[in-house]
Amino acid sequence: TAPVMNWTFQALLSGVNKYSTAFGRVWLSVVFVFRVMVYVVAAERVWGDEQKDFDCNTKQPGCANVCYDHFFPISHIRLWALQLIFVTCPSFMVVMHVAYRDDRERKHRAKHGEDSKLYNNTGKKHGGLWWTYLISLFVKTGIEVSFLYILHRVYDSFYLPRLVKCEVSPCPNQVDCYIGHPTEKKVFTYFMVGASALCIILNICEIIYLIAKRVVRCANKVKSQPGYQNIPGKVCSFSVESGVLT
Repeated sequence: TAPVMNWTFQALLSGVNKYSTAFGRVWLSVVFVFRVMVYVVAAERVWGDEQKDFDCNTKQPGCANVCYDHFFPISHIRLWALQLIFVTCPSFMVVMHVAYRDDRERKHRAKHGEDSKLYNNTGKKHGGLWWTYLISLFVKTGIEVSFLYILHRVYDSFYLPRLVKCEVSPCPNQVDCYIGHPTEKKVFTYFMVGASALCIILNICEIIYLIAKRVVRCANKVKSQPGYQNIPGKVCSFSVESGVLT
């Protein structure tokens, strides 16, 4: 998982950061420092031997394995790895859209001359790129909430007990099973859940910021038009790809 995540975040840092707002840069820092670094440096090692350290007070063959699978159907560490990969993917929508604009700009200049411009700035969040950026924020927020729900649903809560009681076949009766490093795992679980909640708050703040900024710009554009007060019910609209307010 680590090589894939390293490649993912290297591309993320070099690309998305250029087109992000202040909230987006803070989100990127939180994801990289408080989630990826903690995952790679510490959390992965804590969960590295989780099945070996899952002890049950029985010698019945297969009982410990079945009980472990019952209480840990999805490993925390693998779930977080999937979450980090999925939550960064929507950001590449913005990078791909800017690359599409750059390609259009290059073809336009090749056809109409170097002085001709299709976009004032291909990386500026206007028109279609603004919508792409906004949609990516909604998708990221949805992914974060979904993974938190999955984690809470699978394990009943974010709390990790020291002892679990198992009655799953082939266990002969109710057996006690002990989780390895429960305090460490509990601390990291709360930390990762808190970091994910912080990212959700940052995404919501950025969504509000983008929409508020667009409304203000739209209102100022309408006010600057001659005789706008004489136009009843004047609303602000814009072309999706060009981003021109009308």
